[in-house]
Amino acid sequence: MALKATIHRVELSISDIDRNYYADHTLTIARHPSENDGRMMVRLLGFALHADDALLFGRGISTDDEPDLWHKDDTGRILHWIDVGLPDERRLRRAAGRARDLTVIAYGMRSFEVWWQKHATDLARLSRLRIMTLTDATFADLEHMADRAMKLTCTIQEGQVYLSNGANTLVIDPRTVQAPATGN
Repeated sequence: MALKATIHRVELSISDIDRNYYADHTLTIARHPSENDGRMMVRLLGFALHADDALLFGRGISTDDEPDLWHKDDTGRILHWIDVGLPDERRLRRAAGRARDLTVIAYGMRSFEVWWQKHATDLARLSRLRIMTLTDATFADLEHMADRAMKLTCTIQEGQVYLSNGANTLVIDPRTVQAPATGN
């Protein structure tokens, strides 16, 4: 018998001072059986960092032609493709042909360093790609915050993220390793 996705319900209140975006979102996140809580929480962090009424979660970790999150316009054009983890460089090149903007939120610093050394030159050619990293400690803290029902508040100011579940507050400082070229 195939394992089913675990459903997580999230009430997320976002105050993004950097983007002047303030909204409450009620989200249902399906965690694929092969996905751990930490990765799911990084997807949720990606949502908070790029929140918009049109931002949606992709179909999941097992779907090659969709990102973890994406923002499409009314015509179906992909405005923002957001992947979590260490995606294949070819996947990102294909996504660059389909999306206006690309973001990768990487975690697992040891694996990231190997991935970055291997792909940095090729990824630098993707002028609309932003790559952000999270420390191993941040990943572990996010993983511990995961629950089947979550009520979270997120404040973003000067690039720092304050994520709270009422009992604990995480201070997350994503490091940008590659930023989109100016003028794009």
